[in-house]
Amino acid sequence: MLSPNKKPGLRPLVAALTALTLAAGLTAAHANDGLPKIPNKKPLKVGFAQTESNNPWRLAETKSFKDIAAKCGWQMVMTDANSSAAKQVSDIQSMIAQHVDLLVFPPREEKPLVPVVMQAKKAGIPVILVDRNIDQSMAKAGRDYLTFIGSDFIDQGQRAADWLVKSTGGKATIIELEGSTGASAANDRKKGFDDVIAKNPGMKIVASQSGDFARDKGRQVMETLLQAHPDVTAVYAHNDEMALGAIAAIKAAGKQPGKDITIVTIDGTKGGLEAIKAGELGASVQSSPFFGPLACDVAQKYAKGETIPPWVKVSDRFYDKSNVDESMKYGY
Repeated sequence: MLSPNKKPGLRPLVAALTALTLAAGLTAAHANDGLPKIPNKKPLKVGFAQTESNNPWRLAETKSFKDIAAKCGWQMVMTDANSSAAKQVSDIQSMIAQHVDLLVFPPREEKPLVPVVMQAKKAGIPVILVDRNIDQSMAKAGRDYLTFIGSDFIDQGQRAADWLVKSTGGKATIIELEGSTGASAANDRKKGFDDVIAKNPGMKIVASQSGDFARDKGRQVMETLLQAHPDVTAVYAHNDEMALGAIAAIKAAGKQPGKDITIVTIDGTKGGLEAIKAGELGASVQSSPFFGPLACDVAQKYAKGETIPPWVKVSDRFYDKSNVDESMKYGY
């Protein structure tokens, strides 16, 4: 296992991540048969195709790969899709044409990125997906690409809902700010949350709309939905950036976030933790962006012939007013 990121306060986090909690499906010893191999050379030319760089989470994710590259023996080829699945496909096709040795990327959307994963397999390039997955009915981890490294997004949504039910006494009128349409994180965070809320008759989601994981878009959507639903008492945002946008919209509407409207979100950014400390945000389920060391570790194990499970599951913390002071060091 690689040494953890040396940023102060990240060691416990990365240690938890690098435990590599294995998802179901590890039992088959031949799970990785038929997949392209990683060549035995240094440096490895590794393609990292980022989805966008318009928020702290994505910037931290990209930095984690830049920071680990030299130590891992990687020569990075890095691109930014600027929030476009089509551009991300084009970026990856360019990397395939450059004959990179390994592809690592977070698919912006579940379905549009499937063909390019299959193209990489055909070209003999192993693929590791991080943060977001692709549609498993169209391509499967362990068969068509090496593995998915990431959180359980359904569980994240469930944890956010459980906290909201408890904190509101089981009675709330809710606006849901969804992430990017078609992204596995948005689909699963919605499912996890909605399934819990559906079991609580005093909780009602009156509006659910995409804010594209962006702060300003989240603010705009929240402003519109607040006008349509002035009686809202709670907000569930699929990430901290949209939650912070919602807080701005709530204040502009003359209401107090954290008092008039309870807010729960997912990510654990520095801005989110500061909002919890200020009493404006109720809670945030962590979703770690530090995938560089994990991807390096998985690639090195695979190159040595070790079997990699189809899902390397990341464990996530939970932040609220009870632990926010001690947790500020984990923000990014």
